Amino acid sequence: MNSFQEDTPSSPAGFFTSKIEEMVGWARKFSIFQYPFVTACCGMEYMSVACSHYDIDRFGAGLPRFSPRQSDVLMVVGTISHKMAPVLKKIYDQMTEPKWVVAFGVCTCTGGFYDNYATVMGIDTILPVDVYIPGCPPRPENVLDGLMKLQEKIQKQKQFT
Repeated sequence: MNSFQEDTPSSPAGFFTSKIEEMVGWARKFSIFQYPFVTACCGMEYMSVACSHYDIDRFGAGLPRFSPRQSDVLMVVGTISHKMAPVLKKIYDQMTEPKWVVAFGVCTCTGGFYDNYATVMGIDTILPVDVYIPGCPPRPENVLDGLMKLQEKIQKQKQFT
């Protein structure tokens, strides 16, 4: 029991803790610092989401970071080869906690139409994926929908361990 609960015995148990959890969840939901790992044609659709017509900035994710140590969302956009997989894993390992991964495009999610030895058949074989955005390439509306699903996940998860 923390000192706040001992001082106020009439308050419900965990009141302060639950309100702080909600506040931190709300703040993290609207301050997404993404690291774009763009490798293929889906990159054009990724860039179009930042334009004024779709405006990803209104979701708090408008300014990409190009350092994994300043990012909390890894946006994997495009085809990943087995040669590139260790680099992607290293970037993921360098990111700060808490961190999330978004698989952007069918090639990232499942390997797409590539059926060969060189292509990773879904990045979930090397990284834990939080949100999948399917499509070849996914429409900007799908990207925004995936971002909103990620925001829900961020807000609902336990903020402190």
